[in-house]
Amino acid sequence: MAYGFVAYHYPAPEHVEEFVGRCHQVADVIRTQPGFLSVGVWVTPDGEAVVTTGAFESEEAFRATSDAARELGATPDGLSDLEVKPRQVHFLVSR
Repeated sequence: MAYGFVAYHYPAPEHVEEFVGRCHQVADVIRTQPGFLSVGVWVTPDGEAVVTTGAFESEEAFRATSDAARELGATPDGLSDLEVKPRQVHFLVSR
């Protein structure tokens, strides 16, 4: 069963580009991990939110990838120093 996520991040307006750049760095690492299926970095048209998506072959593959992303300084849970309010993360399973 595939496992995925959609995360809404709310960086401060002056940090949107830096935040997007960091998301792309994390995406580059995720693409090299076993069990990776897809990853995306999106910005809402109004620029108020950065939306990240990911899909993996299993929850175990996601968890292992999360550990690799943390080594880059990514904070899969919580709030980074660039965000102005807590992110919203939704986990998904295929059926």
